[in-house]
Amino acid sequence: MVVLAIAGVPRAWGASEQPPSGYAYVGPATLNLRKDLGPRAPTVASAKHGDRLEVLETRRRFVRVRTADKMEGWADGNLLVTQQQMDDLNALAKKAAELPSQGTGTVYDTLNMHTQPNRDAPSFYQIAEGASLEVVDHRLTLHGPAKQTTVSVRRVSTATPKRPKAKESKTAPVLPLPPPPAPPANWEELSRPSASDLPGYVPRVQSAGSSSAAADDWFLVRTRDGRAGWVLARMVSMSIPDDVAQYAEGHRITAYVSLADVRDQTKGETKHDWVWTTTSTNLSPYDFDSFRVFVWSTHRHHYETAFIERNVKGFYPVQTLGRPGEEERSFSVVIEEKDGKRYQRTYAFSGYHVRLVSKDPVEPRAPMPEVRTAHNFDDSPAPPAAEVSWAERWREWRERWFQR
Repeated sequence: MVVLAIAGVPRAWGASEQPPSGYAYVGPATLNLRKDLGPRAPTVASAKHGDRLEVLETRRRFVRVRTADKMEGWADGNLLVTQQQMDDLNALAKKAAELPSQGTGTVYDTLNMHTQPNRDAPSFYQIAEGASLEVVDHRLTLHGPAKQTTVSVRRVSTATPKRPKAKESKTAPVLPLPPPPAPPANWEELSRPSASDLPGYVPRVQSAGSSSAAADDWFLVRTRDGRAGWVLARMVSMSIPDDVAQYAEGHRITAYVSLADVRDQTKGETKHDWVWTTTSTNLSPYDFDSFRVFVWSTHRHHYETAFIERNVKGFYPVQTLGRPGEEERSFSVVIEEKDGKRYQRTYAFSGYHVRLVSKDPVEPRAPMPEVRTAHNFDDSPAPPAAEVSWAERWREWRERWFQR
């Protein structure tokens, strides 16, 4: 590619001085800019995730942009992020950084990170195969229109039924049958209640393995470089050690937290006592339905269960707590009880003994910041002007003086 140096500023061949109409940011890890709109058009430049581009022209879903190196090319608008979306992503990452980790997960295939827990939401980053990430939140969302169950009601006709003409008889005339009675005006109320009218009714969600599944489990994750976004939960495997994971009994592990370090002198290894949460269903509006405490036996050299509770409606966060003046370690879980309210249960833990020490009502966690789905790059606000140094101002004044 030919590069010209005009007035000391490098420019790509054919680059224009057209002022930008807006700004956009690169979504994927690498974005190729092409010379023309065709899919086989040669690549003229590339940009990395988060690079700011100047928007010059928009044609349907394609955008002509200019890089900081004055290289111009066409890009797919679905791979670009507006200034508004970039601000929303930064707000999401900032909020996710404040949440306690629910465990580290491993990605076994390239995984797209979405702006929202929805398959149709833009994917702004790809997590490489084998990468590790931290799980901080969970959500169950629909990815298709909700199917409504219609109840067919047999209506009774009030019209007189037509009867075939009978042959005339000289004996006695045949009288027509009387019309059937009309249905009562409140026939709809008399047919109630239906299942949806009963208190506590929850629509049935089909399993993820079904071809007509209408929901997905999502994890809000954060990466080591500070990014945060939503990924499909089934694509993340929680990285708890295998000597603990073997007790999952086919259930999916949704969180695990280390309670204490245990030194096994015989094996010369340091183990951990754990609290973990699991769910027995692939799609659940709760974060877990069972939690369990594992302790490492220094005599038998394997993990044993110190406490387990099943059939609960549990929510994040699961975390360890400090209790000043107490030697016992403690952890907390959030459980929704029969009254429909959520309580933070705090358990003290010492050896094999786990006991409930407090139960305090808590409000549901505030929803995470949403990343809006605006794609109008031309209306993107311009970034704040960079502060001009005294030397640059003097150089600009000198150039203007010589030009006059």
